[in-house]
Amino acid sequence: MADKIMENNQVEIMGRIASEFVFSHQVFGEGFYLVDVLVKRLSDSEDCIPVMISERLVDITQDYIGEYIHVTGQFRSYNRHEEKKNRLVLSVFAREISFVEEEDETMKTNQIYLDGYICKPPVYRKTPLGREIADLLLAVNRPYGKSDYIPCICWGRNARYASAFQVGGHVMIWGRIQSREYIKRLSEEESEKRVAYEVSVSKLEYVD
Repeated sequence: MADKIMENNQVEIMGRIASEFVFSHQVFGEGFYLVDVLVKRLSDSEDCIPVMISERLVDITQDYIGEYIHVTGQFRSYNRHEEKKNRLVLSVFAREISFVEEEDETMKTNQIYLDGYICKPPVYRKTPLGREIADLLLAVNRPYGKSDYIPCICWGRNARYASAFQVGGHVMIWGRIQSREYIKRLSEEESEKRVAYEVSVSKLEYVD
C-alpha cells in the first residue's frame, strides 16, 4: 500500500544549495529542516525550490551553500495558519539525497510525476497576447488518509484540454516545479513580496 502511494507523487531535482538549513518541525524525535535549492531552467533563469530534509540524511550543522545536490522525493503541502486564514505551503520532501559534481549532465534537473484528483473547477483564461492558460488544483493521496494539494498550470492545447476537467476527475500529470514571485497586498499601505510554487505541466492524461 505505502509503495503504491509513493508511486503517485515522484520528484527529482538537481541544483545548487542557496541557503542554510532552517528548522521546520520534529516527528518522533526526528528533526526536519528546510533548505533552498536553485534549479536551472532551459532559459538559463532559475527556480528557487524549498527542500525538506531530515537531519538523518545530512549533517545540518554544516554549510553547504554553493554545493550541488541531487534529490528524489515527493512534492508535499501543508496548511500554515497566518493572518486569520490558512496558507498553502509547498516543499519537496527529500527521501534520498546525494552531492554531485556541477557538470553531471546525465541527471534530470527538474521533473515531477503526479497521479491525483481535481479538487476545484479548473480556471481557464487567455493572456493579453492570446496564450491559453488553465490552473488546476490536484489532490494527491498519501497513506493514512492525508492528501497533498498541488497547484498546476497548463499552457496552450493542454490548457484547453484541462479546462473541461470535472471536480473529482482522475488525472496524471508530468512536468516540472517552478517558482514565481508576486506582490501580496496586505492592506491599503502594506504589501510584501512572496514566492508561489506550482507544477508547470508538460503532459497530462485524464484517467477514466
